[in-house]
Amino acid sequence: MRWFDAGVNLFSPQFAGQEAAIVDEAQAAGIARLLLISSELAESQHNLGFRQQYANCYTTAGVHPHQAAQVSSDWLASLQQLALQPGVVAIGECGLDFNRDFSPRQQQQQVFAEQLQLAKQLDKAVYLHERDAFATQLAMLNEQQISYGIAHCFTGDRSQLQAYLDLGLYIGITGWLCDERRGQALQQAIHYIPADRLILETDAPYLLPRTVRPRPKRNTPALLPAIAAEVARLTGRELAVIAAQTYANSCRLFQLEDH
Repeated sequence: MRWFDAGVNLFSPQFAGQEAAIVDEAQAAGIARLLLISSELAESQHNLGFRQQYANCYTTAGVHPHQAAQVSSDWLASLQQLALQPGVVAIGECGLDFNRDFSPRQQQQQVFAEQLQLAKQLDKAVYLHERDAFATQLAMLNEQQISYGIAHCFTGDRSQLQAYLDLGLYIGITGWLCDERRGQALQQAIHYIPADRLILETDAPYLLPRTVRPRPKRNTPALLPAIAAEVARLTGRELAVIAAQTYANSCRLFQLEDH
């Protein structure tokens, strides 16, 4: 089986100096392709530089809502230039975070809106973050007529899921599904994700699947099959079918050849 991890924070401090080893370990575990997440433009540059050595890695380019207050005056032009580089397959991680409010909400919304417009202009998927801001985010997605992207690290309930599906979005499932303490709503919603809209992502080093034993110290892309195993357990689908379908879905979403 081959897998596509559609969400890795490779330049997280937890992976410092071990980035190549993390990707090598993932490849040995059958993770054929990885999408590196960018939270700000400098990280996009890091991801692009790393990709020069690892062609099986792709990247997003964008500004996370936490970083919205720190953008420079020419950030959007810089982002557009980055987004045109080979291997950049989505705009983001972008969206709204009203849980921590590290950036003022008005600034978050402005930076988000400009990234949505850029994604449409460039015909690239939007890579969406949302926390405690669902109604506002959904309204903005509808206003911008966004129908192409992924709800990254989806943790919501069935009604939120349906709203994203109605837009045409793919749904990113992480180790949150494997959390017996807080994953119940997602465990119920997983049954309603169409097979052709399901994407798997570790969000490594975060969201370690709690079903893994013995429990590692951190999450890595090599643990992606543990998330798929929980999908299989909950839905009754075969693991090999989930692997093939989610790999194909990721290739379709990010406009990559399925090979």
